[in-house]
This record gives sequence, structure tokens and C-alpha cells, in this order.
Amino acid sequence: MRLCPEQQKDLEPWVRGQRVEYRLKIRATIIWQLLVEGIPESDVARDLNVTLKTVCKWRRRYLSGGREALRDRYRSGARGKFDVGQRCEVIAIACDDPKNYGCPEGTRWTLDRLVQTAAERVDGPSMSRSSIQRTLTEVDLRPHKVQMWLHSPDPQFKEKVNDVVGLYLDPPQGAVVLSVDEKTSIQALERPHATKPALPGRPGRQEFEYVRHGTTSLLASFNIQSGEVLHRLGPTRTAADLLAFMDEVADHHPEAEKIIVIWDNLNIHHEGPSLRWSEFNTRHEGKFEFHYTPLHASWVNQVEVFFSLLQKAVLRWGSFRSVAELEAALVGFIERWNGGQGHPFHWAFRGYPLQAKAA
Repeated sequence: MRLCPEQQKDLEPWVRGQRVEYRLKIRATIIWQLLVEGIPESDVARDLNVTLKTVCKWRRRYLSGGREALRDRYRSGARGKFDVGQRCEVIAIACDDPKNYGCPEGTRWTLDRLVQTAAERVDGPSMSRSSIQRTLTEVDLRPHKVQMWLHSPDPQFKEKVNDVVGLYLDPPQGAVVLSVDEKTSIQALERPHATKPALPGRPGRQEFEYVRHGTTSLLASFNIQSGEVLHRLGPTRTAADLLAFMDEVADHHPEAEKIIVIWDNLNIHHEGPSLRWSEFNTRHEGKFEFHYTPLHASWVNQVEVFFSLLQKAVLRWGSFRSVAELEAALVGFIERWNGGQGHPFHWAFRGYPLQAKAA
């Protein structure tokens, strides 16, 4: 018997391929030498260093099922040594705090520590390191990894978020909505060695050493309707600096019926002995209205998105020999933004659903 051209074409990738499993390549080669090249069975066995019984087995399997019959058949394998209860106990231990099992405060689970704890606490045969690892992998549990998370303790978190989002999605007629914040302690870092550009197969490289040349602070307001950014740079960010900047904001929008300011809960953003916002608002004919983001929720403030773009475009890979050079780079980016590169942000988040209050 010989293989037809279609059968040869189907089998040849397994015979000639360089990335085929070795066992499949050997089995396909047996069939190829037998049914294409016409080599006797004993010579095939000697050439491939297998037994004559193996040659006969795979010829029979191929003739009955074709190329796919050369794959291994399903094997049930040995009966499991550990039952579901034992594996669930291991998962429960991995989800618990290690201090409840005699570990010091602040300890994180490691695989070796889990193996030791499971041997002491889980009934039945002792589970090996690889068995515990497979148990955790099956449920995608990695207790040694921790992701940073910031919780907002604000009791009116959803209400405040919805208030700010409502201003983004439907700003009042005749009002200018500004997102205001400060980016402080921006360091003028000089890189003594030039950053190397990326090459095919290699990312760009930046020397880790740097020289500090001082810091500056940026006060900025982002107009959510037009994308325009107003700024003020200086060595400090005090109540007097903020008041002077807000006066500049008021002078920049003389035609606005109302100026709505969205900012966070920094102490100088609230009424206090060092800064009387009520007096400031009276001086500007009551045009200002202040809205506060929830505690620990800076992502709600759109100017933070602009700061992120500024960080990536200017600061992350920049090298500055002085504060003046740093400030010139910041001003240049803002001017290009206001000159046509900038734009308002499309705010997709529409707020949280709130339960209706009882009458």
C-alpha cells in the first residue's frame, strides 16, 4: 500500500517540520518510510531506534484513523490523591491572613510558607509543593501578589462624584467650568549621560543617575469645555500663591456669568484663617462656585489627566540644567496645547446609580 498525493501532503508537515512534537515526528516518519518510501518494517525500526512492535502499532493506527490517529489517546490517569475538601482548605488558608496561623504581623504568603502551614492544618496525606501550586493555579489565586488600592473614606463619595460628573456632562448655560489643581515639587533633574534612543529589538535606555537643580510648582486650571489651560509657576504653593492665581483666572473670564471651580480637599481650598474664599467671591461679584471631589478621588478631577500628559511628554524623559530651563519646557508644552494641540476630554464615566430616597 502507498499513500496518495493528498495523504502525503497532509503528513509531510509532521515529517519535515522543525517545530513538531518529537513523538509526532517519529510516528509520522514511521508512516512516511513505510508507505511512501517503501522501506521494510525491520529497517524502519532499526533506522529510527524503535521496536518492530512500535512500527506495526503506528501503521495500524494510521490505517484506521489517518494522521490524527497518530496523536496520543486520552488517558484517565491515576486516581487523585487529594480530595476536593483538602484543596478547598488550602485555598481558604491562602485567602486568609498569615497572622492567623502564627506568622508575624505584615507577613505575606509564600509557596513554601503555604506548604508548611497546609502540612500542619490540613487533614489527610501531606500535599507536596507542586500539588499546592497546581491547586492555586487552577483557581487563579496568587496570594504573594499585592495590588495597590486607595479607599475613599468619604461618606458622600457617590453623591460628590455624581455632582462633578454632572458638571462635566451637562455644564450650566453661561457658566465656565474649570478643573483646578496644583502639581508641586516638580524637580529639575539633569541627566549626566544622554538617553539612548530605541533600536530594533531593544528599547531606549536612560541612565539612572541624575543631578538635582531645584524644584518648581505648577498651578493650573483646565477649562472642560474648550480644553484651555491657565497656569502659574513659582517656587512655592501657598495660600497667597493660590489666591493670586485665582485672581488671574477671574480676570481671564470677565464675560462669564458664573465660574464653577472643581478641585480637591486641600486645606487651602477650604475657608480658613489664611484664605477667606467668601471674601474673594464677594470681591468678584459672587461669580465663583466651588465644588469638591470626594476624599482620595483625584481621578475625578480632569486637570489630573492633563498633568499625566504633561508628565509623559515633558518630565518623564527630560533633562534640565536649571529650574528656568524646566519652567521654559513646561510653558512651551502649555502654549503648544493652547495653540491648537489641546482639546477637551471626552468624559465617558456617567456617575453612579443612586437609590431613590423615601419620601
